[in-house]
Amino acid sequence: MQAAEEGEFVGARLDAGLRAARFASPPSSEQFAADVEPKNVPAVFRGVAKGWGASYRWDPLHGGLDYLLEKVGHDVDVEAMMSNTGHVFYGDLRSHERVSVPFSTFIQSCKSYLRHVNAAGDSTKEQRILEEPACLGETCSSSSENSEQVYLAQVSIINTENKDRCSLEVLKEDIQEPIFLSGKSFSSINFWMNRAHLRSSTHYDPHHNLLCVVAGCKKVTLWPPSASPFLYPMPVYGEASNHSSVSIEEPDYSSYTRARYMTEYSERVVLNCGDVLFIPEGWYHQVDSDDLTIAINFWWKSRIMTQMLEHMDAYYLRRILSRLVDKEMNIIAQKNPFGHSKDSTSVQPMDKALTGFQIFNLHTNSPFQTLEPSTLQALYELISLVHNSFEVVNQNGITEPTSQDTSSSQSNETKKIAAADDSSLLDKDPVAKIILPVEPLELRSMLLAMVHTFPRTLEALVLNMLGPVGAEILTRKFDEMDQQTTKEEQTEFYKIFYSVFEDQYAAMDALLNGKELFSFQVFQSVLDKYLRVHVDRPS
Repeated sequence: MQAAEEGEFVGARLDAGLRAARFASPPSSEQFAADVEPKNVPAVFRGVAKGWGASYRWDPLHGGLDYLLEKVGHDVDVEAMMSNTGHVFYGDLRSHERVSVPFSTFIQSCKSYLRHVNAAGDSTKEQRILEEPACLGETCSSSSENSEQVYLAQVSIINTENKDRCSLEVLKEDIQEPIFLSGKSFSSINFWMNRAHLRSSTHYDPHHNLLCVVAGCKKVTLWPPSASPFLYPMPVYGEASNHSSVSIEEPDYSSYTRARYMTEYSERVVLNCGDVLFIPEGWYHQVDSDDLTIAINFWWKSRIMTQMLEHMDAYYLRRILSRLVDKEMNIIAQKNPFGHSKDSTSVQPMDKALTGFQIFNLHTNSPFQTLEPSTLQALYELISLVHNSFEVVNQNGITEPTSQDTSSSQSNETKKIAAADDSSLLDKDPVAKIILPVEPLELRSMLLAMVHTFPRTLEALVLNMLGPVGAEILTRKFDEMDQQTTKEEQTEFYKIFYSVFEDQYAAMDALLNGKELFSFQVFQSVLDKYLRVHVDRPS
């Protein structure tokens, strides 16, 4: 293998196991089938197509345009993409159209373009390439009003599903099946050619793809399927569901807030003449093609797709959604917020943490004396949070909240969290942020201390202030406590904890309802991030 070439980059957050493998020499078909394809990770193979007839016969800079014109003939029409967004080709059908173009007309426009570039001289070649208009005639107008570009994209050389579409079948004599693809059943082999520099939209394909550059240069940016949330794929019910909604040139980060992180999860690969790139199915890719670049690609179904039985689709869909939901829940519930650290030396003094009211005076026999400083800090913040919302004076003169007239507090909090944008659900739940970093046994001690000293505060916290994320995290902490204590200790703890509630079942319902709402919110988030689908909670 070779190291990454100059000009390539790897995103800081892209897992090392997802970075493209690089091969100086092609593997055997057995090696590819055993060590490359099953990993579903891109791979670069240098110089594989160098020996093809296409690599030296099709080169536009060395008579390749005349060869292609003679080889294909003057009477063959091909389907081309015409963009109305300049040099960028987006997947949305509103930004481009499919048109039938005589292959000879397209080649003549390339020859005309090449003459203009040559006439401009090497000193201004790059500027002419960028400014040259796209046209299909023998001569090119320099009018800036003509911003359309034509791209021969996915023109079939071989198509097993529709043999009538193989308008460039004659070119198969100039290409070779790479040795490591020996025995593959190809869905199609396609021809790609652009006249001037262009950019393709970010998208994925439902097939394994081997992209082979035979003239020019392509720069391919890759994202794993797991990066879908940052790319905002178009809705599954749309006509371009495999394309990203994010603009390549001017991304709108105010509308697509997660997209600002997309570069960190990407990798860029530069393909020169003869280089080939394996792009597994489902991997997003965005391609920049230099002027007069020609490529061939092979598409074939992955082993998973060929073996997937239709009657199992509903089961697989539920398993996949369940897996994504579980993963998202774990990310949220295990995220460490800023502020608390068990080793923190910047614990707030009590008088500052409780500004505005006095909760208690510490005595030598206070149950709070045994708590870690960071746990005591978390306790102060929890009590402050509850008291800032509801304040009454109990019989001992201690300021404590009550559960009366607070039936709307949780529903209001729910609405706030349900309306959350792309920021973490954890950031919307202040109780969850406070208790998350507290160690399970420390939290156990803190809750027992609250039972003895501030029972009404604890009751109001659970019944009225605990949001969906908080309910999930608290019950997870309970599970961790159970793993670290004996059966007798567990029984004693829950007996004491639930004793503060006038209705123990109401407390249990609050926790279960919160957990269910959290699960649904995560389910909503997963559908939005991966499928761009919105669902409302069943009434």
